[in-house]
Amino acid sequence: MHVEMEDWKNGWYGISVGIAPDEIDRLLDRLNMIKEDHEQHFHISSDYKDPGGIGDIEIFVKTEEQKHNMNLSSRALAPGEEM
Repeated sequence: MHVEMEDWKNGWYGISVGIAPDEIDRLLDRLNMIKEDHEQHFHISSDYKDPGGIGDIEIFVKTEEQKHNMNLSSRALAPGEEM
């Protein structure tokens, strides 16, 4: 897995997560785990070998009280492709 943070220089940041093909099923398993048990959560953690960066991303099931502040997009479109 490879994670990068980009400072957009406007108060917002982008996070990119690259997942190896053999990690996709593990991620799906963890997502299904928290779908079935809302009390569970999991982490995507750094190996802490670089001097800084993203240390940890926690994945959990949002409660009803927590407002939405992000959304999922559709798949990326190829150049010239239309939906």
